Amino acid sequence: MKNIHACRFVFVVVILATLLLTSGCANTIGKTEIASDESALPPVSGFADDIQDIVLPTDMEWKRDKSMTIKTESFRGGIWYYTGRVEVVSLKDFMTGAMRDNKWKLVGEATSKDVMLAFVKPNKTCMMVIADEPFGKTSLTLYVTIDKTAAAALNPFGEAVSK
Repeated sequence: MKNIHACRFVFVVVILATLLLTSGCANTIGKTEIASDESALPPVSGFADDIQDIVLPTDMEWKRDKSMTIKTESFRGGIWYYTGRVEVVSLKDFMTGAMRDNKWKLVGEATSKDVMLAFVKPNKTCMMVIADEPFGKTSLTLYVTIDKTAAAALNPFGEAVSK
């Protein structure tokens, strides 16, 4: 009787081991892995709120508790704070290139312990501060203003402005 129970036990263990090992292979059948190209740009994430012409590396994480926005009839903007494990210089280069690609004009740059960049569009302003943080992190603070009246050719009182 002990032999029958031992044989059943071994049989069940072999079946479970086979199922376990083959289920790992089932996830890879039919899938091809895309080789990464080191020269490609890093993936970008969306931007907080609905401002689509400022893109960030996916390594940057938005910190809600250090961010705020404002929306009025004639103005919107805010302060957005991000942190991530990126180098200050590479983040500066990425942001400068991404802003240029989205038709922002670099109008100012200052470097000391931190890096400050200023960009403009006809009705938008974006200033950013890139700083080293403890534990190998880097912070990015964006100060964005959008004058909705300038985009619509209205004065701050909502009246049409002739050009």
